[in-house]
Amino acid sequence: MEERPETELISIPATPRASTPEILTPSGQRSPRKESSTAKSWTPTSFISPRFLSPIGTPMKRVLTNMKGYLEEVGHLTKLNPQDAWLPITESRNGNAHYAAFHNLNAGVGFQALVLPVAFSFLGWSWGIISLIIAYIWQLYTLWILVQLHEAVPGKRYNRYIELAEAAFGERLGVWLALFPTVYLSAGTATALILVGGETMKLFFQIVCGPLCSSNPLTTVEWYLVFTSLCIVLSQLPNLNSIAGLSLVGAVTAITYSTMVWLLSVSQPRPPAISYQPLSLPTATASVFSVLNALGIIAFAFRGHNLVLEIQVLSLPLLAYGNLMPSGGILNALFGFHSHDISRGLLAMTFLLVVFNCLSSFQIYSMPVFDSFEASYTSRTNRPCSIWVRSGFRVFYGFVNLLIGVALPFLSSLAGLLGGLTLPVTFAYPCFMWVLLKKPTKYSFNWYFNWILGWLGIAFSLAFSMGGIWSIVNSGLKLKFFKPN
Repeated sequence: MEERPETELISIPATPRASTPEILTPSGQRSPRKESSTAKSWTPTSFISPRFLSPIGTPMKRVLTNMKGYLEEVGHLTKLNPQDAWLPITESRNGNAHYAAFHNLNAGVGFQALVLPVAFSFLGWSWGIISLIIAYIWQLYTLWILVQLHEAVPGKRYNRYIELAEAAFGERLGVWLALFPTVYLSAGTATALILVGGETMKLFFQIVCGPLCSSNPLTTVEWYLVFTSLCIVLSQLPNLNSIAGLSLVGAVTAITYSTMVWLLSVSQPRPPAISYQPLSLPTATASVFSVLNALGIIAFAFRGHNLVLEIQVLSLPLLAYGNLMPSGGILNALFGFHSHDISRGLLAMTFLLVVFNCLSSFQIYSMPVFDSFEASYTSRTNRPCSIWVRSGFRVFYGFVNLLIGVALPFLSSLAGLLGGLTLPVTFAYPCFMWVLLKKPTKYSFNWYFNWILGWLGIAFSLAFSMGGIWSIVNSGLKLKFFKPN
């Protein structure tokens, strides 16, 4: 009987390697393995377990993964949402303190100063200044709360206002309380920017062309369309960091035109028959609702941002126009009273700076809405938005705001209503969030203070919204809907 070879001594790997064995060179050093024709190129998918750690790669990966999970659980390592890499607000994390300063200046210093004197014409000097001081201090406190709550829970970072609301009020209630007011705030601000930007472009065109171009000028709605088209083109910039340059332009132009407006206003003679007393209305009901609408305008101006420069811009032009301040704000007063006294070059430059600022502000205020659109899309499809989907969202958003602006061309009334509807986002919700997340001692001063402040904000929101609705109805009956003057 022939003896069979001892095949049991031959070791066959369970999973054969796709690449060929390493080759020893004459110098005794190892040369790289040659790629097999059927083998696929390896792409590293994790920095925790690279191939060069084999054969200890699997145990090391387990150790590092377990350590990472433990650190996230105890709060020493911030846990990030993978979906954030697809959304415009958190898509690029290469920003710095300079970018943040540009965005804050662009958002906080801007067109809201142009309508604040309208509120003063109803409140008067004393109550107007008192209202500004109270709103300013209140808003600083709630801003401090939001900064403290950014990482209120160890290991968890809230990158959006809605995420913080969900953590404080619960997932469903947080969405209902925060999503709609923030969308109202962004969309309402964008609509107001279209109104201001379109009307300012019209005034700029009238100043530059003069009587030469008055034969067949564009209508107000057509100027709104031109401004909206420019906004949509600029909105194709993909994320928050990509618009840092626009925010810098917006901040510089806002500071410049704010200074130019009050300098040009106070340098000219005051109009005749001027009065600094609050406007008198025929009935007590009309006076009450007008005051509430004026307070709503102040709340709209303080929509989550610092307003130091706006207070400076407000006081001096009011000295120049008093009770003659038109409902459109400072720019209309400047053009109506001094278009023949001030050089056309200075007026044109001032209005052009306002247009640049409105174009820049439109981007920063629309970014939360773009983020919400894309978050809804990516959560359903589990993939990032293509460039066509992203562009479609932004074109749709721009023209919806244009439609709202054409339907409701009453800037001062719209500002009062939006200020009332969105007031809880700035003045009330942060106080409630502080109590629910930080959990101060029950019945302590901190506990009482935040609860009272929050419910006062809700009460003011209801009152200011009623004043805004009354003002829209009263103005709408005169100006007619869908017919901007």
